[in-house]
Amino acid sequence: MKLAVITDTTAVLSEELKARKDLFVLDIPITIDGQSYVEGKTLSLDDFYDKMASSPDLPKTSQPSLAELDELLTKLSAEGYTHVIGLFLSSGISGFWQNIQFLIEEYSNLTVAFPDSKITSAPLGSMVKSVFAWSSQGDDFETILDKINQQIEGTSAFIMVDDLDHLVKGGRLSNGSALLGNLLSIKPILYFNEEGKIVVFEKVRTEKKAIKRLVDVLEEVTSDRDYEIYIIHSKAEEKAQQFYDLLSEQGHTENLEIVTFDGVIATHLGAGAVAFGFTPII
Repeated sequence: MKLAVITDTTAVLSEELKARKDLFVLDIPITIDGQSYVEGKTLSLDDFYDKMASSPDLPKTSQPSLAELDELLTKLSAEGYTHVIGLFLSSGISGFWQNIQFLIEEYSNLTVAFPDSKITSAPLGSMVKSVFAWSSQGDDFETILDKINQQIEGTSAFIMVDDLDHLVKGGRLSNGSALLGNLLSIKPILYFNEEGKIVVFEKVRTEKKAIKRLVDVLEEVTSDRDYEIYIIHSKAEEKAQQFYDLLSEQGHTENLEIVTFDGVIATHLGAGAVAFGFTPII
């Protein structure tokens, strides 16, 4: 088996993963004031926040390019790859996963699978890392798919945002929930549900209570087995460190890491968001 893995730029990837020749990453453009950018190529993350803050309109994001994926699969087939796994941002926040299903049967020389990750960011990157680890230890394709589906079932993320308007205008959260939160100074805790959609989990009165509740929730949802846990933020270093310190006090020092949301996800969450994502270790 010669396996290739494809993901998108919302996945948080280590430098070691980025250097792999068998990992391929589809760009997701960000449009600000009519100008299209690709983070890491034509736009730094700091520049993104500066431009978003100074723009009268929220940035817009596109799906990864279907044509680019089609061309990549043709290239992989020609280069002798036999199997491909594509792990992309959740179908609950993007239509890309639904739009690419027809490609699975288009390449007679390739065995292609596009599991719905139902997540994004660091947990998505964790899944990519896991696929390569399982392949390296000799797991066959069906075993890898079975394990990735187990990971998907046990993966989620809980999020606290500063401003719900980004999620509302991007179509990721209902207007009513945003209005209630903004009027009553409520800090709603959001999460990725079983369908991979962002929905309200609980409404908490203050930010301090919300962070404490996030720690409690993490204890509840990760008590059954070992997980990789990520504290993820969008230009909210102090909140992320506060969250990290609280978790460290409770013994969560192993498999715990602070990372940042990329610009695509930060577009929809806005600056000041902090979250935790967790992925079971299979």
